[in-house]
Amino acid sequence: MNQMNLQNVLEMLRSGTGLRTHSGAVTPGDVFVALSGTRVDGARFIEDAVARGARVVVHKEGVAVAPAAGVSTLAVPNPAQTLGVLARAACGTESRLPRIVGVTGTNGKTTTAHLIHFLLSANGLMTGLIGTVHCSWPGAKVAATMTTPDCLSLHGIIGRMVRDGVEDLVMEVSSHALDQERTAGLPMAVGVFSNLTQDHLDYHGDMERYFEAKSRLFLDGPARCARGLVNVDDEYGRRLKMMRPDLLGFGLDSEDAELRCRILGAGTEGMTLGISHDGNAWELRTSLVGRHNAYNLLSAVGAGLLLGLTAAQCACLSQALGAPGRLERVPNTRELNIFIDYAHTPDALEKVSVALKSMGFKRLITVFGCGGDRDASKRPLMGAAVARHADVAVVTSDNPRTEDPESILDQIEPGLAGARLVLREVDRRKAIALAVQSMQPGDALLIAGKGHEDYQVIGTEKRHFSDFEVVRECLA
Repeated sequence: MNQMNLQNVLEMLRSGTGLRTHSGAVTPGDVFVALSGTRVDGARFIEDAVARGARVVVHKEGVAVAPAAGVSTLAVPNPAQTLGVLARAACGTESRLPRIVGVTGTNGKTTTAHLIHFLLSANGLMTGLIGTVHCSWPGAKVAATMTTPDCLSLHGIIGRMVRDGVEDLVMEVSSHALDQERTAGLPMAVGVFSNLTQDHLDYHGDMERYFEAKSRLFLDGPARCARGLVNVDDEYGRRLKMMRPDLLGFGLDSEDAELRCRILGAGTEGMTLGISHDGNAWELRTSLVGRHNAYNLLSAVGAGLLLGLTAAQCACLSQALGAPGRLERVPNTRELNIFIDYAHTPDALEKVSVALKSMGFKRLITVFGCGGDRDASKRPLMGAAVARHADVAVVTSDNPRTEDPESILDQIEPGLAGARLVLREVDRRKAIALAVQSMQPGDALLIAGKGHEDYQVIGTEKRHFSDFEVVRECLA
């Protein structure tokens, strides 16, 4: 095979040659990049890509590629990083990219990203959003398939945004994306770290590896952000601040926070926050509730300040509504206090439960479950979080996937020891109906785990299911 240099491959892509990372999608003349995945090595599919007509194969140094007529190769140290460079050529973003804000952390990514997107848009900036709920920019909206798309898809979406005049982009950056280098080729102007609590240990193995993946957005390496802000009330945020002192620390409690916030007042209709930074202090009134949303709003303010906005320009956050399926109230004519939230970690359940309890409702009824084929060690912890705060715990299915749903509930139940009242109903639709029927005047119902999602995965089948729709059916 002929050896090709990077510049020649870039020229091919600029002229319209296709770029692929899945051999099954290769068409004659394409460039194929063999990526090393978590389960499968892309080098195994080089032969298939060549058989389908790949003209150039980009592979990791040291990989042996069988000679084939008319096929050239490019050996590189890191195919994932090279893909980022190639993708910019293929998607037309070599000369121009939006100013990118990357938001990472276990909980709060989606709401924080939506708040920053709102802030920038309200100040007249053409702003795009990529995240768990959807990908959107002025005049367009694309359904999201994962929090952070694969590298090639991500660059393709950003290329469309650039052509439509997008100047700024806010995106959620998952730990999986950082570990797999999906953001390669995308320099981050600002990075935001919300917190780190137990999740995704089925993938990362332990909290240190999880932290290492998240920290890539802030520390030395290709994903490092130019500027950043970190939650110094969080132990992992403090570690990042110690490792990179120029990061802006924010928080509600820490004396070391340069950007601080106090909750001056809170009720069922929202909160008043007192914010201080660099000798200036101001108040922000919001309809959002809960201490966790104070952090989300504060991080949005911090991102705005790092991007050059003034405190006065950040005042528009008082009009922000947050993200779909995040402590979202379900409107109804019966005046029932029903909230749907995406909380699917012990920490998120704790925070949303505390937020609702602080609003003075008579009782808190919580419907929740745990996903199958995911970190099983957090199941009793989630049960314990609910037991600490709920007056009635209704344990049910989330996305059981290929696990036995009843077995998942069995693993949750030890954490529910000491709960005031536990109801078990494996059918999520029936569980929600049971909870709605149990409501009394003044109660609050929290339906946790799925938020904006409109599906449930049972076995390998993805079925339509919306907590919002089920609630409306129950109230009809």
